[in-house]
Amino acid sequence: MGPRRVRTYRQGNAILKDIQQIVVQEQISSGLAPCRPCPDCGQSRRSKGYHDLSLRTVFGHLTVKSPRLHQCDCGSHDTSTFSPLAELLPDHTTPELLFLETKWASLMSYGMTAKLLDDVLPMDDPLNAFTAFTIRRHVWNVAERMERELGEEQSCFITGCQRDGHELPVPDGPLTVGIDGGYIRGQHKQGHFEVFAGKSILAFKRDEEDKQELSGRCFAWVQTYDEKPKRRLFELLQSHGMQPNQQVAFLSDGGEDVRNVQLYLHPEAEHLLDWFHITMRLTVLKQMAKGLPEIVGDGDDQDELRPRVLTDLESLKWYLWHGNVFQGLNELQGLEMDLEGATFETQDGTARKLLKGIEELHTYVERNQQFIPNYGERYRNGERIASGFVESAVNQVVSKRMAKHQQMQWSQRGAHLLLQVRTRVLNEEWENTFRSWYPAFRPRAEAAVRKKAA
Repeated sequence: MGPRRVRTYRQGNAILKDIQQIVVQEQISSGLAPCRPCPDCGQSRRSKGYHDLSLRTVFGHLTVKSPRLHQCDCGSHDTSTFSPLAELLPDHTTPELLFLETKWASLMSYGMTAKLLDDVLPMDDPLNAFTAFTIRRHVWNVAERMERELGEEQSCFITGCQRDGHELPVPDGPLTVGIDGGYIRGQHKQGHFEVFAGKSILAFKRDEEDKQELSGRCFAWVQTYDEKPKRRLFELLQSHGMQPNQQVAFLSDGGEDVRNVQLYLHPEAEHLLDWFHITMRLTVLKQMAKGLPEIVGDGDDQDELRPRVLTDLESLKWYLWHGNVFQGLNELQGLEMDLEGATFETQDGTARKLLKGIEELHTYVERNQQFIPNYGERYRNGERIASGFVESAVNQVVSKRMAKHQQMQWSQRGAHLLLQVRTRVLNEEWENTFRSWYPAFRPRAEAAVRKKAA
């Protein structure tokens, strides 16, 4: 029974491969028909003949007839002939196989992707087996194609007149964008480099208010490699259907590199300091304050230290919660004076460390005071004040593939290109991306989507 099954399996693969040979050759003939006329003058370009081209498919390698055409005489060209099939499929790989390779490579390591495809696809010839190097090259190629399609970088994306916004229809719900940073290991012992990742969330669509389903999209780039971060973020906002009169809130940790990317993208944008990063610093300071001496001074000059500092830190938290930055800075200044005196009298190491932490928080709040809103009011109105969703996005986009339990070392170029594919896959946009490149890609799925939408 065992050998019979093996023969049946191999015979089935051979039959499928023969069928695919006929189907693919027919698809090539019909797909390349529009390439015959010259795009400039419309005259039919002469054929030089055909040559064999090896094509990688989900059923193995196929040898197909690839036409070679003469360039039209109406203009000047770098070459006298060209192969339209080689230009359409530069990797000599069918779109279906390329889609599977790049999709799974964005979700797991290149080596595991090669093993997975070897197991599930009928590639019986060991010479045609998948390799991690080939899959990585294909990921880079499709990512670079997306990079070329991205528009030019600009310092400002705000256009038009503000009064025109009042004539626009009522926009969808508020759009919240959060950005945070993460680090991955560089190659050749060059240390770690920073990756910016984040998520944009649309609260609701105006015509679907009853569903109340959050629409979120992830994004990421290598901060020291990407030359178009503002364009990338702007295109992401446009994919949400962003209008000039729509409410947009940017949350960040206060870093200048992150905030500079967010500036001049939208006329109605709010730039807010993430409450999570404020309360995280205050929590560390409170834990440190619990190690302070109870009392400082001698005799009649004794004074409480620990209870007063804890009380002042709690007051500071509520001042900042209500957006009262002026009183918060005064509270920080008072804490600095108290801790300076306590450090001088007691030479206590905890007091010295706490004083340094208070001074850093003072600088942090002072530099970001214009971005500190009334968090309490926003919270009561159901608006976002913290970027917890961004922390999960960084973990999902960066850490799971490149940091946690992954011992790979990355080049900045390789990490950036992989992130572009990974975010498209996580956003469930990868199939639509291939459809835009190859109109005949998965027509059944496209028809099902249209039928569902109707």
